[in-house]
Amino acid sequence: MSALTPETARWAAHLARLALTEAEAQALAPQLASILDYVDQLRAVPTDGVEPLAHPLDVSHAFRDDVPAPSLPADDALAASPGRSGPYHSVPAVLE
Repeated sequence: MSALTPETARWAAHLARLALTEAEAQALAPQLASILDYVDQLRAVPTDGVEPLAHPLDVSHAFRDDVPAPSLPADDALAASPGRSGPYHSVPAVLE
C-alpha cells in the first residue's frame, strides 16, 4: 500500500473544498492509498493494440431515425396550461 498521510488526505479534501475532522482524515488516508494502489495496478495492464471504446457493449443504432413530424397545435399544447396569454404560456415574473 502506498504511504499516504492524513496531512495529504486533508490537502486533497482542501482542494475538493471539503471540511474533514481529524478522525475523517485518519480514516480517509488509507482509503485514498488503496485507490491509488488500484490505479497503479491498472497502469500495469498492457493495453498496446487495444482500441479505445466509446461504449463497453456492442451497441449499434441505439436511437431511432430523426424523422420530421407535424408539431402539436398551440391550442392543444396550451389546453392544460394554468395561465395563457394568446398563443403563449403565461408565468409569473422571476426578475424584478
